[in-house]
Amino acid sequence: MKKFSLALIMMLSLLTGCATQSSAPSSSSSQVSSQTSSVTQSTSTSSQSSTTSSQSSSDASNAQSTPTNLANLNYSGSQEVVVNNDQPSFTDDDLKPGAPWQTYSDLDSLNRAGAANALLNQSMMPTAKRTALTWNPTGWHNKRIKSGWLYNRSHLIGYQLSGQNNNPKNLMTGTRALNAPEMLAHENDIAYYLKQSASHFVRYRVTPIFRGDELLARGVQMEVQSIDSPQIKFNRYIFNVQDGVQLNYADGTSRVTQ
Repeated sequence: MKKFSLALIMMLSLLTGCATQSSAPSSSSSQVSSQTSSVTQSTSTSSQSSTTSSQSSSDASNAQSTPTNLANLNYSGSQEVVVNNDQPSFTDDDLKPGAPWQTYSDLDSLNRAGAANALLNQSMMPTAKRTALTWNPTGWHNKRIKSGWLYNRSHLIGYQLSGQNNNPKNLMTGTRALNAPEMLAHENDIAYYLKQSASHFVRYRVTPIFRGDELLARGVQMEVQSIDSPQIKFNRYIFNVQDGVQLNYADGTSRVTQ
């Protein structure tokens, strides 16, 4: 009987040990679950990083509208390009209605024109014929090429919109291709819109884009948005180039290439 009891005790002891070992996989399962949780967190972090990267990419795209980044664009065959999905960077304050106005940046240390801003209305449009221009903006080294004069004294805000003519703060050296047809086409559209009603107002900003200390602008950025209705709204960059001519933007001199 004692031998049987001893055998029974030994058997129960073995069974108890197996039960203890069988509980180990539960701990192992917990570690796998923990690892799975870590992978999930890692995936979530990766997703957040991807979102951040996407936002950074979007920010980089939006940053293309800054003067510095526009100055670094190189002409590749299209004289006019869309900036920031054609959305002007006006603030709510910029678009507040009110009496028409216009302001011009002071010439910088190199005598270059800066951004010109206005709230346009037909009441600002001149009735007198424009007189001859005499101011020579920076980079003015004009000459005749096959198609006529290479450069125009380009108004940042066109005379027909502002009445500003021989104002040094409103003039830059622009190729004929920049001045007309590119800028002039937009100015004509805006002039037509303004003439339709005395209640039409258009927020307008034109910024000459220079690279470093160069005297000839690489191009101009035109930002336009009508106040009273969304009929006119765009953000464009126009390269200051001329077919068949190589321009030296440092000083405005040039060489005919064809």
